[in-house]
Amino acid sequence: MPTVLEVVHTTTTRYARPVRFGEHRVMFRPQPRHDMRVLQAELEISPSHELRWITDSFSNSIAAVNFPGPAAELKFVARIAIEQYGSANQELPLAPDAVTYPVQYSAAEQLDLYPVLQPYAADPNGELKALAESFVLHANGDTRRMLQAMMESIRHEISYRSRYEEGTQHPLDTIQRKGGTCRDDAHLMLEACRELGIAERFVTGYLYDPKLDGGAVGMAGAGSTHAWAEVYLPGAGWVPCDPTNLLTGGTELIRVATTRIPEQAVPLSGSFTGAATDYLGMEVEVRVRKLGDPQDLLSIPGP
Repeated sequence: MPTVLEVVHTTTTRYARPVRFGEHRVMFRPQPRHDMRVLQAELEISPSHELRWITDSFSNSIAAVNFPGPAAELKFVARIAIEQYGSANQELPLAPDAVTYPVQYSAAEQLDLYPVLQPYAADPNGELKALAESFVLHANGDTRRMLQAMMESIRHEISYRSRYEEGTQHPLDTIQRKGGTCRDDAHLMLEACRELGIAERFVTGYLYDPKLDGGAVGMAGAGSTHAWAEVYLPGAGWVPCDPTNLLTGGTELIRVATTRIPEQAVPLSGSFTGAATDYLGMEVEVRVRKLGDPQDLLSIPGP
């Protein structure tokens, strides 16, 4: 049976006085595939604005928003209902060339996957590569066991903590500090896999925490936007890997966008014209709940 989830994502930015804005880009709408269907979607924006929907180079849905007049507050509220089918990715058979490391991609796959096979983060002393290669040894070359060991290492050795500065940490900083956000965890795993010649891409989205419905264990990263990675394994295709919560499938991960690098997966971006002191801060709240009855679906369909 599919699981129906509702997401309410609210972002409010305040300023000391009315300021003018450049174009804002909103990446809140989930990305449907065979494992997930968008049932309803609504995006409320204030103040008065002009909106157009576009797709980026990765086929993600982007709302491009322009504000003709000045304002002291911007507010974006996304209300979304999705149907999750909970693919059991660990049970999908791998192609013979992917069962053991090194993973072998066909010539066509190498051409298609080239951008997400190339390491992005600088590794001048080979520390990332050495870390990645250590997992190969511990897993005796078994690809799936190696990826699981990588996720478990990040989960247990990197403490989850919120950061208020913008951007994503360099993976070497995450290792050194032994702490980071879900975006930092995903970036570390992404770069470690690429150092091993395994295609991986960055994912931004939402996280359903079963603890809200009486589950015993809470999820790290719930209550805000979430991030993880997807690894491409011939035979199984794109498989989610969430090292923050040790998830490789199920219904908890709600995919919004997939990109080559973290900087391309910013849920909300934009600019304003004014003094730096005019910016008072941003508040983000994400609520995800399971709907027990289809009649509970949101009443207003979106685009």
